[in-house]
Amino acid sequence: MSTTYANAKSILGENCIGPEELAVQGSSFRFGSECPPVPYSVEQLEQHAVSSVLVFTPAHDADGSPVTLNSLRTLFGIDPAVSEPCFYNQDWYLKEPFAAEATLDGGWHLIRREALEEVRAMLPEEIENALPATEVFPTAVTCAFAFFAYWFATGGNMLWRHDFIWCSDRDHNGDRIYVGRYEDPMQMNKNGFNIHRHLRLKPIHTAAPETVPVDHLGKM
Repeated sequence: MSTTYANAKSILGENCIGPEELAVQGSSFRFGSECPPVPYSVEQLEQHAVSSVLVFTPAHDADGSPVTLNSLRTLFGIDPAVSEPCFYNQDWYLKEPFAAEATLDGGWHLIRREALEEVRAMLPEEIENALPATEVFPTAVTCAFAFFAYWFATGGNMLWRHDFIWCSDRDHNGDRIYVGRYEDPMQMNKNGFNIHRHLRLKPIHTAAPETVPVDHLGKM
C-alpha cells in the first residue's frame, strides 16, 4: 500500500525530503528524476515519523547522468575549508563498483535518523540477523545522499554526526562498507562524510611475532 508525497509530508514534517525539499535555496542539488508515489503505508510512516527520515533518491541529475557516490563527491567536494557539507578527503574507494557504478534508484527510502544504541560494536552480520524482516542496511550511495539532502532540507542538521552506519555494500575483496561520522568528536580529523571498509579476517591476515631476548622478559 502506498501514499502520496503530500500525505507523507503531513505525517513526517521536516523528516520528509522530496523534490520540493531538495530544491531549497542554497542547495547544490540539480536533479531531474520524476517522483513516484511513496511506497509506504500511512501506518508505517506514522510508526517511524520520529525515528526516521523519508528521502526521495533521484536516479539522475538534471543532465540525465546517473547519481553515484563518486558524482556526489564531485558535487560536494572534499575540503571543508572551501565549502560544507563535503566528503572527507579519501580516494581509496573511487574505483570500487559501489562508488563508481552503483546508482540511486529513483525511489523513496525510510532510514533511521539515529544509530541503534543496542547494536553498538556488534558485527554487521549479527545486526542483520537480529533485524526484523522489514529492515535492511541501506546502500552507501543512499546514505550519502540522505545525509546531504537532510543537511540542506533542515538548514544544517546532520544525520549520524558522530556515528558510523553499516551499509549493504561490499568492496571488491568482500569487505563491508560503513559510512557517516561527519564530525570527529576528538577533533583530530577534518569534517567530512566518511567512507570506510571493515576488513574481514581472511587467510592473508596472519602474524609475524618478534622474539625478545630472554633477559628482557623480567622487564616486560
